[in-house]
Amino acid sequence: MIRIICIGKIKEKYIKDALLEYQKRLSKYTKLELIELADYDGDIPTVLKKESEQILKYINDKSYIITLEIEGEQLDSVEFSKKIDNILINNSDITFIIGGSYGLSNDVKNRSNYKLSFSKMTFPHQLFRVMLLEQIYRSYRIINNESYHKWIKRNIITHYILGSDLFWKNFSLVYVLLLWLYSYLKIK
Repeated sequence: MIRIICIGKIKEKYIKDALLEYQKRLSKYTKLELIELADYDGDIPTVLKKESEQILKYINDKSYIITLEIEGEQLDSVEFSKKIDNILINNSDITFIIGGSYGLSNDVKNRSNYKLSFSKMTFPHQLFRVMLLEQIYRSYRIINNESYHKWIKRNIITHYILGSDLFWKNFSLVYVLLLWLYSYLKIK
């Protein structure tokens, strides 16, 4: 299950339509829950405290928490899909948390298992939800080896063989085997 906790309600129809489209597409792969919480006005510490209290109420202790933070790690789409795939091996659900205009409080950041950044740029929170859903959808397509992601279409073998930890841990053995195979084929 994928849960997305975010601050603020979507008002624009075109963004609502995009969210609904990706929710529909993702329903083939996973259950999706989108939780929109109220946003507040006021001074930054007060707003962060109120938003934090709301967010923490919805965090399931068994869920793997990914906070979206500008200071987080940046991944490409293939790395992101591997991350999701690996998380789902040991966790039944993932919760993504998108903060409000002031970001996330330290209380929420401290609950995070992984800090993710899409960019050092700032995006409108409403639009970012669409971007996140699209990348989650893209990840499931990559994980299931379905055509959507052009890089995977061209490099599926390279991605799964050279991208695996097992390959690199056993590189010298693989290298020797490849040399042997090459010399064997060359002799015949």
